[in-house]
Amino acid sequence: MKSTLARTIVPRTGLAATLAASGYIHAQLYITGYRYIHVIGVMFLLQASASFAIAALLLIGDPPLIRLAAAGAAAGALGGFAVSRTTGVFGFVERGLQPSPQSLISILVETATLLLLAPALIRTLRRLRTARA
Repeated sequence: MKSTLARTIVPRTGLAATLAASGYIHAQLYITGYRYIHVIGVMFLLQASASFAIAALLLIGDPPLIRLAAAGAAAGALGGFAVSRTTGVFGFVERGLQPSPQSLISILVETATLLLLAPALIRTLRRLRTARA
């Protein structure tokens, strides 16, 4: 039982926590002013909502589709962050790690989400490789 607990429930809880943290940061930024930025405000609200919903679903179960959604939410947030600091998103451009400290925390929790998902992805790829052989 302990082995199952360590392999499934603990990582799922950690994953849910990192997604919830990302959702909280995006919701906080939405409330404190991003809601007034055309298109970007809605994107922040959608990111927060999706992150909270996926985190809740992960606490209930761990189907591959939910893990894929978790990866998409984290990668999408990181991608949006990168684009907003380079070419801009719908004319919205930011500089550096502003707003602080939310930007840095967001990068850390979204990276942690992807790192927590990596072992499951590796297992899935191995299973697919074995099934082909």
